[in-house]
Amino acid sequence: MREAPVGKAITSLAVPAIIGMLVGAIYNIVDTLFVGMLNDTAALGATTVLFPVFQLISAVGLTFGMGTASVISRRLGEKNKEEASRACSTAFFSTMGIAVIFTITSLIFIKPLLQLFGATDTILAQAEIYGTIIVAGSIFQMLNMNMNNMLRAEGAAKISGTAIATGAILNIIFDPIFMFVFDMGLAGAAAATVTAQALSTVILLSYYLRKKSIVWLSIHRFKPSAGIYREIMTIGIPTFLRQALSSFAIAMLTNAAAPFGDSAIAAIGITLRVIMMPMMVLFGFSQGFQPLAGYAWGAKNYGRVRSAVKFSIGWTSKFSLIFTFILFAGAGYIISAFTEDPEVLQRGALSLRLGVLIMPFMGIQLIYSFLYQALGRGRPSLLLAVARQGLFFLPLVLFMPALFGLTGVYLAQPIADALAVLVSLILAVRISNELKQLEKTSEPVIKAISKLF
Repeated sequence: MREAPVGKAITSLAVPAIIGMLVGAIYNIVDTLFVGMLNDTAALGATTVLFPVFQLISAVGLTFGMGTASVISRRLGEKNKEEASRACSTAFFSTMGIAVIFTITSLIFIKPLLQLFGATDTILAQAEIYGTIIVAGSIFQMLNMNMNNMLRAEGAAKISGTAIATGAILNIIFDPIFMFVFDMGLAGAAAATVTAQALSTVILLSYYLRKKSIVWLSIHRFKPSAGIYREIMTIGIPTFLRQALSSFAIAMLTNAAAPFGDSAIAAIGITLRVIMMPMMVLFGFSQGFQPLAGYAWGAKNYGRVRSAVKFSIGWTSKFSLIFTFILFAGAGYIISAFTEDPEVLQRGALSLRLGVLIMPFMGIQLIYSFLYQALGRGRPSLLLAVARQGLFFLPLVLFMPALFGLTGVYLAQPIADALAVLVSLILAVRISNELKQLEKTSEPVIKAISKLF
């Protein structure tokens, strides 16, 4: 974190994080692929309706996970291990308590919740079966999101990636067994996902219990205070808003597509899962970038922060450009892997091509968003968190369908992405100038100190 070359350090942190994020996407894609084998468009629609529920569950885990990760990386940079451990313990047990409340509340209101997220009359029964099981096991997904980020913040990205990869592999194995061998159908897909996530949680938790981590996790260090929660939530709330707005945006997207039939909902669901794969790589890389940037900032090594930003923007931009070409050119073939319904195929291909138009620039938006989180800057983090899915997408998805029909539904997200990138560029100029000035100011001090040793 302190001395390794920036590119090597970020890569070593990012690769396990990317694996972890990809595995999270695989959970959804594998379920969708196997559900597609049921040859039931309503069942595919049910997985689409539950997609925002997955996002909402992730939001709770990431609220504490990302917020605490920022605190841990900065405290370790300041060599304050005890405060890092207090933040870790507080986040873990707080997440556990909220998960229980979330699960009970969601199970009570599962039917109206699914209707809010766009379930039509033909999809609702299937969605209720799938959703009840997913919500019942949501505590495992929340704790996974929490511990993954906290472990990456202390540099233990390998165990994080291993745990999530194991969960994904098990999900792939369990899906056909539960769905077809046990003849559970759609319920089997949900049960396979929850079981795999539970085993992934056991692996992550065992790392702390076996005293392998740098930061300690214990009930004795669970000492909640306004100060700790304030620090965590400074970054956690923007993260929650980003995820919660994403969940709400998907629900709005599904509702906007509902008048055009179940095939439109299924097409959007497939598109979201396909685009999620490269986006999770970008998120994973950004998560690898964040602890290094936070550690360097805490150590007042501003030149290293700038180098990390430059390297990360370059890598994410190249990756995004390559995947945009692949997804745009191969849209029809990709959608056909999920369904044989000709209407879903046609609508899905258009949705996917329009959905990737702004992807080459999304690395810029994510890296600067994570940079502000790493530095503990709550207000710009909040702005970048709500801009894409809140300030821009929600108004667009309300009036675009009235102007352009189903194509307007598909265009709402790429236009919102373009506007969010513009906001990110404005904030990028601001923080870049600040880092340059800090680097100039701190260089003489650093050189003077180094001469003493």
